[in-house]
Amino acid sequence: MSLAYLLAKVSGKLFKVRFNVPVILALSVIPDIDIIIGFLLESDIHRGPTHSIVTAILIFIPFFMLYRRKAIPYFVALLSHSLIADFLVGGQLQLLWPITAHEFGITELGFPYINIYNPINIALEFALFVIAIIVMLKTRDLFHFFRNSRIALVLAIPVFTILLPTLASYPLYVPIALIIPHVFYLILFSISNLVVIKGFVKNSIQY
Repeated sequence: MSLAYLLAKVSGKLFKVRFNVPVILALSVIPDIDIIIGFLLESDIHRGPTHSIVTAILIFIPFFMLYRRKAIPYFVALLSHSLIADFLVGGQLQLLWPITAHEFGITELGFPYINIYNPINIALEFALFVIAIIVMLKTRDLFHFFRNSRIALVLAIPVFTILLPTLASYPLYVPIALIIPHVFYLILFSISNLVVIKGFVKNSIQY
């Protein structure tokens, strides 16, 4: 999520467009929706079709037609999950599905396998988290999470697909050093959703 935000920030500045921060963060974890789909289908499809850049391009064609360059930061956020994060950590991605089911990743290129417990991954993830928070504070993007905007409800996606399952699992499979980013985002996104829900309740009482 931190990587997606920072890349969206860079692309937004390059193309001089603004973006919705909650939507960017939700899009960054959308490919991992296959974890839930696989659980429901009782099949291991993780890092399959939902991680394909072909799928991403096809989904974004109508958005590029409608919004043109304004869609770029969102597209970048979605692609960052597969093309950078998962490509470097874990690999085994069906990047070109349905053209081919061949798996891609840094390991498939002959480099040593890196998993989430690897010190390199932990250091990179924590560094990206710190940098993202600093940028959010400096640009005041952090305050997007405290606005009564219904679009912020998309943050329920990372909450229920990544954050809660990760922190509720036993044994805890996330590296201890990365618990802080997980808890931070979980609290931040939960507050953002509660602000919207509170707005719904307030409006309902008024009517």
